[in-house]
Amino acid sequence: MATTTRTTDRGTAYFPRLAAERLDIALCRASATVARAADAHATEEGLGVGQHLVLQMLDAIGPCSQQTLSEELRIDRSVMVGICDDLEKADHVRRERNPRDRRSYAVTITDSGRRRLSQAQALIPAFLEDTFQALTPAERGQLSALLTKLLRADASGSH
Repeated sequence: MATTTRTTDRGTAYFPRLAAERLDIALCRASATVARAADAHATEEGLGVGQHLVLQMLDAIGPCSQQTLSEELRIDRSVMVGICDDLEKADHVRRERNPRDRRSYAVTITDSGRRRLSQAQALIPAFLEDTFQALTPAERGQLSALLTKLLRADASGSH
């Protein structure tokens, strides 16, 4: 997760100062860095980040609609259609009419999807260790707690 910082003619790096003053900028940059690492890992692994998240949610909570997947995982609805299409082609999920609402489809993880998820999950600890190596375990715990707090505030609408 190395980030290069260019120095100005005066020999000082501007971005670290900006990041210290603007937490929003620092968080966006850190997020983009981690997202690039996750995408690279997913490309290597052959299972996209969105696909992984969908399989993980379906395994955890059971069948649900694409709309629910989209809302809960914060993935655009049009992107979710492609993710589910790809997972269905690979036989990792199946879509069936939702018995509670015939206008929608329930997406269900298959045995193949569970096996694929298990394979992908086994590689996550090493990926996280590599990606967050600059942080101690205690700092990772702090970061997790702080991000969870921010996300809960966002979900509840309080800012």
